[in-house]
Amino acid sequence: MTFFGVVASGTLPVLADDTVTLRLPAASDYAAWVNERSESHAFLKPWEPTWSAEDLTRTSFKRRVRRVQREAAEQTGFAFLIFRRDDDTLLGGITLSNIRRGVAQSCNLGYWMGVHYAGHGYMRRAVPLVLEFAFGELRLHRVEAACIPDNGRSLGLLEKAGFVREGYARRYLMIDGRWQDHVLLSRTAGDDGTG
Repeated sequence: MTFFGVVASGTLPVLADDTVTLRLPAASDYAAWVNERSESHAFLKPWEPTWSAEDLTRTSFKRRVRRVQREAAEQTGFAFLIFRRDDDTLLGGITLSNIRRGVAQSCNLGYWMGVHYAGHGYMRRAVPLVLEFAFGELRLHRVEAACIPDNGRSLGLLEKAGFVREGYARRYLMIDGRWQDHVLLSRTAGDDGTG
């Protein structure tokens, strides 16, 4: 696994291994992003908040890019797009959000994968990259995740990445238009023998 990119120097982070590259979105990613999100809507719908009527517009995407870049500069969140290295195809996205400092030193992990690329191991490559970034570059202590209980594929992915189930939150997040229960998981810097 390879990691490159530095936040402290003012450059935007880029994370990569020999299969995937993770980077923040740019305005030029709109066509690939809207195509992948549109084609994957039915696949993603059960696992995501309800999309607004303007969610896929170019204007909305430009606002998203500005917000993502501002959050990265402030180190309050990092919303990466995932690309296949050999042909630069957009595969999905992965986010470290709600970064908390002080006594917490933690954040939340979330992700999505396009319908045509799910189950091919790409997210299994992306999750360790963002964990390395969170525990190394950002020097966080804890990464938290929440998963709908019947999403066995996602639960399996998180557990293989070293996340531990911590509990069950009733009606935790508004997903697909209704409050849904979630399994709560976490991974700490010390779980891999560091920190």
